[in-house]
Amino acid sequence: MSSPDLSRHRPNVGVVLFNAEGQVWYGRRAGMTEGHAWQFPQGGVDPGEDLEAAARRELEEETGVTSAELMGRTDGWIVYDFPEALKAQHRRDGRKPWDGQKQVWFAFRFTGEDAEIALDRHEEVEFDAWRWGRLEEAPELIVPFKRDAYEQVVAAFTRFAS
Repeated sequence: MSSPDLSRHRPNVGVVLFNAEGQVWYGRRAGMTEGHAWQFPQGGVDPGEDLEAAARRELEEETGVTSAELMGRTDGWIVYDFPEALKAQHRRDGRKPWDGQKQVWFAFRFTGEDAEIALDRHEEVEFDAWRWGRLEEAPELIVPFKRDAYEQVVAAFTRFAS
């Protein structure tokens, strides 16, 4: 059995940040107040960038958090496809027409204080609100086209939630 061709999927990392109580960090997408607005930090990997370094960079850019210790990561790529409407929007915006994203996910334990969290550390603000919640909530909070990926992440990291 051959591996699927993922060359048209953008390399990406995702981060699940756990607090000392086993809760996870959720950010509300900036400008979204209803629907599937909550998600984990994630972002693209720069050419030649180490995946863990990319995950730490995205975590800091999107949440301000630098006080985090690595707990684990997923094996291989977790893949999702963009809906056709989103692909069309990306083409109209002049972005590279990716079919979707291939992600490696990292679990980090937050070792700082909540006051460290700052959503405005980067010029592109991803989130306008945040909260701690239960890991198993994730698939219901995320946009439907990412749900299967989030189910895989929850399954991979459930052991860190207790």
